Amino acid sequence: MEDCIFCKIVKGEIPSYRVYEDDSAIAFLDINPMARGHTLVVSKKHVEFLSDMDPDDIGGMFRAVGKVGDSIQKRLNPAGINYIVNQGRTAGQIIPHVHCHIVPRNDGDGLEFHPKTIDIPEDEMKEIAERLKV
Repeated sequence: MEDCIFCKIVKGEIPSYRVYEDDSAIAFLDINPMARGHTLVVSKKHVEFLSDMDPDDIGGMFRAVGKVGDSIQKRLNPAGINYIVNQGRTAGQIIPHVHCHIVPRNDGDGLEFHPKTIDIPEDEMKEIAERLKV
């Protein structure tokens, strides 16, 4: 897509701090990081939503996510890592191009990823499960 910032990064039209690249994806440091080492893994194909991706492309992208996550774990030694894919503006997706945030975590880093939970009655849980069966 012509106006997509991630497509421009993939093509090398915009500079980035690349840490990984293969046929399916590239990975680069987020320019607005939540933590040191916060990395984005971006599909080389322009697709807005993960749910619209070809299964082989999803596999390729997440192989890259695994490699980059392993590198972050070995080289930065965080206490934990968040792997985040936002789909849609309401879910926090700002750039309409599928990508995964890899955020190294350390105790006391001030980041919170513990949303409130809701109570759902058992009969409704069963109904939802039935509707979602693949």
